[in-house]
Amino acid sequence: MNQLLLLEDDRSLVDGLTYSLQKNGFAVEVVRTVAEALACLPRLDCFALLILDVTLPDGTGFAVCEAVRAAGSAVPILFLTASDEEVHIIRGLDCGGDDYITKPFRLGELCSRIRALLRRAGRTDVGQGQYLQSGTLRIDLLSSRVTLNGRPLELTNAEYRLLCLLVRNAGRVLTREAILNELWDDAGDFVDDNTLSVYVRRLREKVEDDPSQPRRLRTVRGFGYQWKEDAP
Repeated sequence: MNQLLLLEDDRSLVDGLTYSLQKNGFAVEVVRTVAEALACLPRLDCFALLILDVTLPDGTGFAVCEAVRAAGSAVPILFLTASDEEVHIIRGLDCGGDDYITKPFRLGELCSRIRALLRRAGRTDVGQGQYLQSGTLRIDLLSSRVTLNGRPLELTNAEYRLLCLLVRNAGRVLTREAILNELWDDAGDFVDDNTLSVYVRRLREKVEDDPSQPRRLRTVRGFGYQWKEDAP
């Protein structure tokens, strides 16, 4: 499991980020000041990626990034910034940052950015491993390839993301709001409620023996959806 270092002083944001990151298969260590982050420099090898807020009570995430790079570490660094002004973006990248995301952001987008940085850094153990397995359904996370009963499934990008989210949370009821918060695409086109219904219907046509009586992707009326393991 990849260990992430999160530098953030907003307690409400820390709670939400920690929960979401752990749900997606990451271990998280939280520090809330620049001083606490700098104290972690001798342990940089323990972390697969650093998430640094820019504005802290005792300084900036830029200073932490500069110290990390001065220590000779190439660990990926992602900045959390409340400003999308070009000068802040340029400063973050120039001091050694690898990417940035502007607040407010969707948690699904953050996790996707993290996985992209880990892949770029050669960390193949991103998220919860190389594969997700649910009965006879198998998802290869590295190649984004899905098979059911040994046969490949042709899925759109959105269908694939939806399937991964459901299988990762097998047995849990995911609200429509939670799913919508996770589904986004690289073009910034967010999925609305009606479109989600279409994706669910199309996904059922591909993973269910009888889409009209789904056994895997079930609707929990009034709440959302639940992925169930294959029934015998």
